[in-house]
Amino acid sequence: RKRDYEGFLCSLLLPAESRTSAFALRAFNMYPFQIKDSITQKTTGLMRMQFWRDAVEDIYSDNPPHQPVATELWRAVKRHNLTKMWFMKIIDEREKNLDDRAYRNIQELETYAENTQSALLYLTLEMLGVRDIHADHAASHIGKAQGIVTCLRATPYHCTRRKVFLPMDICMLHGVSQEDFIRGKEEKNVRDVIYDIASQAHIHLEHARSFSKKVPVKAYPAFFCTVALDDYLYNMRKVDFNIFHPSLQKKSTLLPLYLYIRSWKKTY
Repeated sequence: RKRDYEGFLCSLLLPAESRTSAFALRAFNMYPFQIKDSITQKTTGLMRMQFWRDAVEDIYSDNPPHQPVATELWRAVKRHNLTKMWFMKIIDEREKNLDDRAYRNIQELETYAENTQSALLYLTLEMLGVRDIHADHAASHIGKAQGIVTCLRATPYHCTRRKVFLPMDICMLHGVSQEDFIRGKEEKNVRDVIYDIASQAHIHLEHARSFSKKVPVKAYPAFFCTVALDDYLYNMRKVDFNIFHPSLQKKSTLLPLYLYIRSWKKTY
């Protein structure tokens, strides 16, 4: 609820038998996710990642460590027969990302998103008892969209720490330097970079929706995270892709309502 408010709200809309497991999954995800911002030395980050790698191995050996999230995760794995590979992909990809450097291109950012956000969605689908190629295809695109939007949303925060992770190829295309972002510039070429990256997220969402009729309705609750993505991209268009606009930093008070409407309509 505190660290992943949107994930928390989306988990509330899952069927009762999957909800506790989804909370455990979201809580697990926050540990590797936060490591990068909470360390000063990479060695510390590697040690923490190794703890979670060992924890997952122990969970699948029926010997979870005495840690609340690990215990709940073990219950979730037993209950839904979750695939170990997705947990390992999340940890491995977060570990690779400990290096403080920008993505070389949008494909690199999409790979990161696929191995983290999409992997989370694959596990959520398993919790819902959905094993379907079309649902997996949608999860892949939605996860990529989520990874791109997360990168955009975090940009103002990272800039205050003199770090920029936006894809370098798109920055170079528009003649924008990392220093331009760090200084909070709002020129057209800076906004063009954001427009190009945001457009890629929008394309992934459109792809995911293009075959929604083939996706089992049972899978839809896993994809309600698209509500928050639509909301952010809409608000960004309203401020003409100025990533530093104060309105983009606010928590959406209407998000619970939007989520409820989407779940009532049974669409994603």
